[in-house]
Amino acid sequence: MASRRKRASPKISGPFLRRITSVAERVDPGRYPFNIPAFSHGVDIAITSNVTFFVGENGSGKSTLLEAIAENSGFNPQGGGREHQVAGHRDLSDLASALRLSWSLKVTDGFFMRAESFYNFATYIEESGSSFDRYGGRPLHDQSHGESFLALFSNRFDRGIYILDEPEAALSPQRQLSLLSIIHRLEKAGRAQFLVSTHSPIILAYPGAVLLSLDSDEIRQVQYEDTDHYRVTKQFLASPERYFGHLFSEEPDDEDET
Repeated sequence: MASRRKRASPKISGPFLRRITSVAERVDPGRYPFNIPAFSHGVDIAITSNVTFFVGENGSGKSTLLEAIAENSGFNPQGGGREHQVAGHRDLSDLASALRLSWSLKVTDGFFMRAESFYNFATYIEESGSSFDRYGGRPLHDQSHGESFLALFSNRFDRGIYILDEPEAALSPQRQLSLLSIIHRLEKAGRAQFLVSTHSPIILAYPGAVLLSLDSDEIRQVQYEDTDHYRVTKQFLASPERYFGHLFSEEPDDEDET
């Protein structure tokens, strides 16, 4: 009898999630989070790449937007896969309630990673008795912060939509490059889509990615070389003494305070 061949997951030519829009009547610029400039006129984002980066200064709304997208994609707002749901999960956030997602193919797997709540996720995995096979074969708390992040990326990521909020938080520059290698392997095979909020100029340099800035009163596409992340890092590395001369220019008062 002929052996059965394992059916391969279908490959698609573009991103699974194609557009993110908001319902006009749910946008109130006088109320948070719509009083954040980038959301004040609503949201209308066309996703044209398998890898999309959201950039902006602290407080520009990057994490708020990713959380709302994650909620609408079926993930716990604290992070995890779709199977990691916490009892008593709250209603959708105001921004999530206002968003509508358009898919070319609604995937059923993926992951929402929040750097700030990753410790809580690692604790959840241990307390729930889940297998560690998808996290490197040992508890995430038994690994360093950076090791646990990379164990997640290397073992848990396969096919689906991956929403990452500041994944560089625990990664050395070398391991940021390892993350880029994982992203490349999965997205070029048409298996995965990545939506990533990051401040890392290393991660932002990923070829072919689309960068969306939240630093104005609308979400707009920017070029890598035009981001502050690139410009400030490049200028600093070229001449750190010039930056220090400016930052440390004020001399302390020599008189003792009484």
